[in-house]
Amino acid sequence: MKDFKATEYTLICVATGREFEDSGWVLDDGNCSKPSLVRTKYAKRKLELGDDSLGLYKFADWMPVKRILSGSSAPVTYKSKGLADRLGLKNLYITFNGYNPAIGASMTTCSFKETEAYSVCARIPEGESRVLVVASAGNTGRAFAKVCSDNNIPLLLCIPFDNLSAMWFEKPLNDCVKLIATEKGSDYYDAIHLSNLALKSKRFFPEGGAKNIARRDGMATTMLSATTTIGEIPDYYFQAVGSGTGAIAAWEANMRLVEDGRYGTKKSRLMVSQNAPFVPMFDAWRVDSRQMLPYDDNRARRDVEIIDAKVLSNRRPPYGLCGGLYDALKDTEGEMLAVTNSAARKASELFEALEGVDIHPAAAVAVASLIKAVESGRVERDKIIMLNITGGGEKCYKAGKEMWHLKPSFVFPIQATEEEVIEKVESLF
Repeated sequence: MKDFKATEYTLICVATGREFEDSGWVLDDGNCSKPSLVRTKYAKRKLELGDDSLGLYKFADWMPVKRILSGSSAPVTYKSKGLADRLGLKNLYITFNGYNPAIGASMTTCSFKETEAYSVCARIPEGESRVLVVASAGNTGRAFAKVCSDNNIPLLLCIPFDNLSAMWFEKPLNDCVKLIATEKGSDYYDAIHLSNLALKSKRFFPEGGAKNIARRDGMATTMLSATTTIGEIPDYYFQAVGSGTGAIAAWEANMRLVEDGRYGTKKSRLMVSQNAPFVPMFDAWRVDSRQMLPYDDNRARRDVEIIDAKVLSNRRPPYGLCGGLYDALKDTEGEMLAVTNSAARKASELFEALEGVDIHPAAAVAVASLIKAVESGRVERDKIIMLNITGGGEKCYKAGKEMWHLKPSFVFPIQATEEEVIEKVESLF
């Protein structure tokens, strides 16, 4: 869109409150002495929704973007009947991120990671000569690969070998997207380590994960979708978490919506969940520890192998830093729940039967946590509940199609050296 004007905003360090300009690809405040996120402060305090034809960029007033990229879709929020009736909930709203033409949902990667990718990539200035590096457990990688392929943005993806099945697409990708993987038996943390080795080369630059304001503000569109559809801020927000970035984003969006003034002054209680036995944040939260507890690497990799929701397997999440998930849960009087594979599988079947669409394992964890919370009396049945379905409709989207899979150019051992990695990844571009 040639007449699009870059969104106006400044940055604020959560730890110190210092406000400063975004000088480029800023991921933190260099003047801050302790780990802290930075947040965006938008010039427009009242959100003006754009036309639906803009896709995700209908929320561009509160996204730190310089341009509009092609192919995006916005989350879709609707009032549940089937699941709501089964659980006895009067005001259950589902924010669906995926593919379900019946409700107008058209994310072709079938994951809310598209909200991150379209926001992050639109923050990159045109003419950037370096290659973007993204580490992923699966869905994030697929989303970035699609967005970068469609918009000719060079990308180096790093994912664990055991998660390669997530690299499916309807058609072959643009050659600007390259994939490398860590060996069998490795996990998301190993993929992050591999990406950090590649970033030792000046030819690459980091996406930044939770520290990237564009990632969080892209994911925040789920809360914006729900609130603008409902007409007020939800009382409860349910989501499964691996890093917790989506929940942090919802919390930050909540603050902006309060400041907007049209949607009430509530703080939506964050009800977040992990897939047992991989529950490092749940373990820290239940003993009220801001710091993550010790977690043996081999045990962590074993636990990742067990869980169905592989995308929820971040061993180094943005939990304890200023503005991280610990602060978000404290501020909203939130809760952390743990859900087994068995409970999530039952929840997945129930959701598909009652809402008419398949969902990803991580979304099933969120549904199972909602069921658990309702049955244990943690939520009031007449309150407004937002259920963030972070991925779904894959069965629907793939029906009758033969999918193309992106293959890794190189598979690296966990102990790969910096020199080995740099030499190989530089040869790809």
